Formats: sequence, C-alpha cells, structure tokens
Amino acid sequence: MKVSYRSLLKQLVVTDFKLRYQGSVLGYLWSLLRPMMLFGVLFVVFTYIFPTGKNVPHFPAYLLLGIIVWTFFAEATSIGMNSIVGRGDMLRKVKISKPIIVISSILSAAVNLMFNIVVILIFMVVNKAQVDLAMLWLVIPLMLETLILCTGLAFLLSALYVKYRDIAPIWEVMLQVLFYATPIIYPLSYVLPHHKLAVIISMNPMTQIIQDLRYILITPSTITTHTVLGWPLALLPFIIVALVFVVGVSYFMKRSKYFVENL
Repeated sequence: MKVSYRSLLKQLVVTDFKLRYQGSVLGYLWSLLRPMMLFGVLFVVFTYIFPTGKNVPHFPAYLLLGIIVWTFFAEATSIGMNSIVGRGDMLRKVKISKPIIVISSILSAAVNLMFNIVVILIFMVVNKAQVDLAMLWLVIPLMLETLILCTGLAFLLSALYVKYRDIAPIWEVMLQVLFYATPIIYPLSYVLPHHKLAVIISMNPMTQIIQDLRYILITPSTITTHTVLGWPLALLPFIIVALVFVVGVSYFMKRSKYFVENL
C-alpha cells in the first residue's frame, strides 16, 4: 500500500470515529456503554429470571465477551454496508480508492472493539478467570478471522446496498436472527441434546469464534465447535469465512466501476 493510501486510510478512520459521536454528550463513552447496557439487561434476565448461566463458570465475563465480539460484528458489517453510499458525495467529486472506504469503516469499528477489550480484561480479573497464558497467542488469529469475515461481508453488503437499498432492513433482520442463532446469551451445551440443531449452529463462524475465545480467555470447560462437529467438519466455519471474503471482494471489485452512476 502506498504512503498516500495509508494516510488516507488513517484520516478516514479518524473522521468516521469522530463523526459517529459528534454532538453526543457522552461521546466516546458510548462505545463502552452500549455493550455494557445490553450486558446488564441480559445478565439479570439470564441469571435471575431464566437462569441459563447458573452452571457456567465466570458467567458475567463469559456473557460479556460474547456480547462485545457480537457487537463488533454487527457494527462493522452495518457501518461497512453504508460506507460507499455514505461517501457518495466524495466519490462523485474526487477519484478515490473505493476499497479503502470500506476498510476504513471496519477499522473504525475495530477502535471500539479495542476499548471494549479493556472492559473484558477487567471483568476477567474481577471474576478470577484462570487464563492459560500459553494459549493467549491464539486470540490473535481468532480476531484476524473475525476481521476477515466482517471485511468480506462489508464488501458484499456495501456493493449490494449501492443498487438495492432494501439490503439495509434485510441485514438488520438477519442480524437479529444470527444473534439468537449464535450462543451468546445461552451456552452451546443447551442445544447439544438436539444434535442436528447443534451442528447447524456450530457451522456459524461467529459461533466458532466466540466459543474459541471463551475457551481461551474465560474457561476451558467451554464447548467448542470442534467438539460438536468433529473432524473434518470443524473446518467448515473457516471455509465459510474464506468464501465470504473471496465472494465479497470479487463482487465489490466487479461492481465498483458502476458505483458513481448508481449513487
């Protein structure tokens, strides 16, 4: 990447992050408060009303980790979807690298994720979660996998959204469906008696990512998708991530030359 592109990417990320909280009294604190408020509601519901988490070690940290990773996924794909349309005026006036616009939106959401990781670490300390330091290096490839998945979806959705504005409400509904189809508010062990359902849920890359992160950071008693799917089906979530990225980038590059006339 050329230096000019790096400078442009940095400027777009900073601008996106500032504009998101412009005019807000709490400003950047919302990046922490939103997942924390959702966590507070879900923790009360699933600890005292529907106690699904009573047998999960370090459940507060377990739940919060799932919420924060999911929040990043939802935020990155939603902002990425709107990135090209939102920069329509710029694209009509200035010749600019279109992929850079989408990538900047993903990195802007990643800034929020870094803030929230600090909160997770605090919760891990408070909950006395036993972290296997030898396995911490595995967190990096898992976060890269999440970024690749979000980037592929953002490229695909942003290209579709330029021509089909119905994509926005459709993706909003899909996020709701995927939220409940991912073991965020319930442990994966709850669906194990329903083997076919457990297999389908385990094929979801977000299930694999969240469960692996919980296994590494929170408790080794976490059931991973590898346990459910076995070999070689355990490779499916990774294959899906790779396919989403390739299809998303390919479709985006194919349609990008028509963006200006459709904006």
